[in-house]
Amino acid sequence: MAIQTVQARDINLRYLIDNFGIELVRNPDFFPEWQNDLPELSVYDKQLLDKIKDGYFNLLNYPPLLEGVVRQAITDPLLFIGDFYLAPFYVKSEESIDIEVPDKDVVIKGRIDTLVLRDQFWVMIIESKKASFSIEEGLAQLLAYMLGSPQENKPNFGLIATGSEFIFIKLVKGDKPQYGTSKVFSMRNPGNDLYDVLKILKKLIQIASF
Repeated sequence: MAIQTVQARDINLRYLIDNFGIELVRNPDFFPEWQNDLPELSVYDKQLLDKIKDGYFNLLNYPPLLEGVVRQAITDPLLFIGDFYLAPFYVKSEESIDIEVPDKDVVIKGRIDTLVLRDQFWVMIIESKKASFSIEEGLAQLLAYMLGSPQENKPNFGLIATGSEFIFIKLVKGDKPQYGTSKVFSMRNPGNDLYDVLKILKKLIQIASF
């Protein structure tokens, strides 16, 4: 039988439930890492994050705010400030991935927007979407990529960034994969939620690296 190809961007949560048995865990104890013992940021880091937020609101005056612009103006600067382009980490863009569907002649194909690695191991998947994009629309695609991660025995972490909103995802594989999410961080909230986004990025990437 010929292998059927499905594009990751076309699948939904129902597909992942039916074919991988994935389930959402809403118990906060499942994903405590985004809340506890977060690293501190320097004053300079906060100043740079304030500039990113100011840039975001400036870009809103010149729509549309598309995926490429979100990556250039928000996601990439976050990784730069967090030192994720420096050793021992490195970053790959548009990484191709194939995910085999269990017990079926089906392969899910896609391209990961941003993949943070250490010693050939995936430590974080980041998907940048246009500002008008719903986080719910991108969740199944990101989870599919996380299911394709070579890390089987430790949690996998991902981030959806739409420019206006950010949400972290934790996936634990096994016979029945389980995932949980952080709260949604928004540019519209008072203060600067990018402080928390960068703190969590630093924490999760360190956890996934060891």
